[in-house]
Amino acid sequence: MSRSSPERLTRFLAEIRESPKKGLSQNFLIDGNIIRKILSESQVQEGEWVLEIGPGFGALTEGLVSSGAHVIALEKDPKFATTLSELPLSHLEITDARTYPLQKLSELGWEGKGRMIANLPYHITTPLLIKIFSEAPHMWKSVTVMVQDEVARRIVAQPGNKDYGSLTIFLQFFAHVRYAFKVRASCFYPQPQVHSAVVHMEVKEHFPLPETVFKDFFTLTRTAFQQRRKYLTNTLKDLFPKELLLSALQQLRISDKARPETLSLEDYLALFKLLSFS
Repeated sequence: MSRSSPERLTRFLAEIRESPKKGLSQNFLIDGNIIRKILSESQVQEGEWVLEIGPGFGALTEGLVSSGAHVIALEKDPKFATTLSELPLSHLEITDARTYPLQKLSELGWEGKGRMIANLPYHITTPLLIKIFSEAPHMWKSVTVMVQDEVARRIVAQPGNKDYGSLTIFLQFFAHVRYAFKVRASCFYPQPQVHSAVVHMEVKEHFPLPETVFKDFFTLTRTAFQQRRKYLTNTLKDLFPKELLLSALQQLRISDKARPETLSLEDYLALFKLLSFS
């Protein structure tokens, strides 16, 4: 019986006398078709190494192992250690992924680029996505994750959209992003109160800026969106002199009345270069 079977999951929970923990966003995937679709979207190949965060009972993990991938699983809840260890995993750690040093993967012998494929714990989705690209941007071929539908829409948003923000720019800086498909709440046990979606991010071979200025660029974009309804000339006034801002916007033919959500990633890159290197 597959680990995506609700009967097998509920029997396991009864055996260990546990209920799903809301504080750990434990909503377990119980739809085998969704798992097959995630594997297809991820493009995972036999022999590749894959990082999975928050495997839980291991429904997706089981599919990843069956694909022939070498799976490194990070699970916070020790109650799942025994059942996960029954799967032929390449590495399992009971740890908090938020504090796990990603460089440890190289130390464990995982060379070349791998993939991250996960049904992310929803309460820590954003910090985890920021972590994997901030700490190890060159480590990934792709990142395929299930997240809350509203977060998925933020990831793939375009300029002018209400969902467009600093997270959008951050992730689109590193990857070509695609909204893959929506996942109904009924595909989980227990059912969450929100719909979910799978997003696929194909990591770029070359990033738009040198790594030495990543932090400065994201400081600019994050600051811009802290007051998204104000003009850029106001939101960025603590970072750059107003005269320099006005001059840069004029050179780029961007209105001095422009608001943060109207500029594309390319606009922000051009603005950053003018402001930082002029």
